[in-house]
Amino acid sequence: MRIRGGCHCRSVRFEAEVEREARILDCNCSICSMTGFRHLMVPHGDFRLLSGEDALVRYRFGTGTAEHLFCGTCGVKSFYQPRSHPDAWSVNLNTLDDIEALTIIAQPFDGRDWERAQAALD
Repeated sequence: MRIRGGCHCRSVRFEAEVEREARILDCNCSICSMTGFRHLMVPHGDFRLLSGEDALVRYRFGTGTAEHLFCGTCGVKSFYQPRSHPDAWSVNLNTLDDIEALTIIAQPFDGRDWERAQAALD
């Protein structure tokens, strides 16, 4: 099914093809727990940025592998490139226009112990 979403000011807009049964990761790392980010992994080929590429601000920390992308106007991170899934975008479930049609299945991810949690996913 096709989903759409984006940032608060609507500068950044995207669409993606996902399964109706949406498996998400609830991460407790420092940045996800502070921002309430809920990860819906979307393969690169199933994601399309509709607008706002020029509005995105990049931020890296820790290993510098993940590329966090924020709207430079409103500050919302609607998607980013995670280090855990190098072939997918992590879309923030909270930034979707409508999640009513999705069945959400949440899986905890212990981002505070990233290496152990990642090994459990592999």
